[in-house]
Amino acid sequence: MVAHDGRGGCGDYASYVDCAEAVRQLYVYLDGELTDDRRLEIAAHLDECGPCADAAGFEAELRAVISSRCKDRVPDSLIARVASAIAAEEACRGSGAAPSSAPA
Repeated sequence: MVAHDGRGGCGDYASYVDCAEAVRQLYVYLDGELTDDRRLEIAAHLDECGPCADAAGFEAELRAVISSRCKDRVPDSLIARVASAIAAEEACRGSGAAPSSAPA
């Protein structure tokens, strides 16, 4: 692994992506929303840059923990109330009337 040079780049590695850009695109990278070419550029940077790879690893692990622990389901009654409120709002906008405030 090439040592981090502290200037936003990584040692002698000739990457098209510097550390600032890798960090800026980290979430998009982890979400799988980059083009194939851009994903490969970011992956190459992460392969060569320990600090950026550590940050990516931490974020990926954090997402996995959150995903595995946050499985709460919204009650059907709440979904129905929200859908009803949206429908009422849309109906009022169409008629020009003000929406009524229904008790929660």
